[in-house]
Amino acid sequence: MFPVPKPYPKEFRDDVVAVARRGQAPLVQIAKDFGISEGSLTNWIKRADIEDGVRAGASDADRAELREARKRIRLLEQENEVLRRAAAYLSQANLPGK
Repeated sequence: MFPVPKPYPKEFRDDVVAVARRGQAPLVQIAKDFGISEGSLTNWIKRADIEDGVRAGASDADRAELREARKRIRLLEQENEVLRRAAAYLSQANLPGK
């Protein structure tokens, strides 16, 4: 297993993306200067483009909202199952002959 690298602070990522967007140096050189991989820099630029609305995709806010909606759906499905079982149990208890 490979160790998971510690994420860089958002301010650092934003600064590196701002430097890269100026286009004064190739991405390879910018990545080397900041001590990150070119792939990381490319990914950060893509994420920033999505957040800024330049590129299509789900923003961080959209992903957080979707995650919360899925949690809520899962909870509602569990509550619905409990109510369904309770209704079945109560209908069995009220059958004649018991």
